[in-house]
Amino acid sequence: MTAITQPALSHLRALEAEAIHVLREVAAEREKPALLFSGGKDSIVLVRLAQKAFAPGNVPFPLLHIDTGHNFPEVIAFRDRLVAENDLELLVGSVQASIDAGRVREETGPRASRNRLQTVTLLDAIEEYELDACFGGARRDEERARAKERVLSFRDDFGTWDPRRQRPELWDLYNARVRRGENIRAFPISNWTELDVWQYIAQEELELPNIYMAHEREVFPRDGMLYAVSPFIELMEGEEPFTASVRYRTVGDMSCTGAVRSTASTLPEVVAEIAATNITERGETRADDRASEAAMEDRKKEGYF
Repeated sequence: MTAITQPALSHLRALEAEAIHVLREVAAEREKPALLFSGGKDSIVLVRLAQKAFAPGNVPFPLLHIDTGHNFPEVIAFRDRLVAENDLELLVGSVQASIDAGRVREETGPRASRNRLQTVTLLDAIEEYELDACFGGARRDEERARAKERVLSFRDDFGTWDPRRQRPELWDLYNARVRRGENIRAFPISNWTELDVWQYIAQEELELPNIYMAHEREVFPRDGMLYAVSPFIELMEGEEPFTASVRYRTVGDMSCTGAVRSTASTLPEVVAEIAATNITERGETRADDRASEAAMEDRKKEGYF
């Protein structure tokens, strides 16, 4: 009798299947999950994966966006259109509201950023909406602290993360039980690379905010990066704006996210550009990760994404 062999999954389909497994597992075990949505490429991929995981029904949990108030306008416009066109529920936590309520104090000066302030707003939103799990688009290849975080990352009732107290995930078995007050951060695309994400976007023909493609923009140089001229950033002496062809590899607060020079204006061109680079997107374009050697880990311990 001839053995019947099953066709092997492609690399991207195998990653997709793993991510869908995580989404379904957490959604089945937790009562009130949400998907952390920034409007960036990774969270857009997560939305597509969630749609596939629960088809033909709607995505059974809301998106949660922590809005700094200093986001790229193109990203907010894209977010609102995506939600409306796909019948998604959107929850918004406002950093400005946290400032107005005295929950956080806004930084001042040319290097001021609201990025770190998001942590308090996120933890307050988790408490307000009684969420017990949050899906995030973090990947291990982005940064060293994210490289040592498990697919299911557990936070205590203060929202903090202890990297020494992570649960084993042998044979892709996940323990999603939590005690009262605890919260899970689940990372379905933890094992993906930036190139995987872009190849999946091309394969699925996903729409992205247009800042991911090369475009002419007024920028200025600071600390080896190019920042968009913005009403939220105070220029320092000697910083002269100029116009250049740039695109963004990651989406964040305008005050801490740099652009890269690029002429890649189509998905195939971006995929080719990413395949040729050996610097991670956060290492190249995120000032908040350059604050110290352990900047990301310190923020994650405080409750960051």
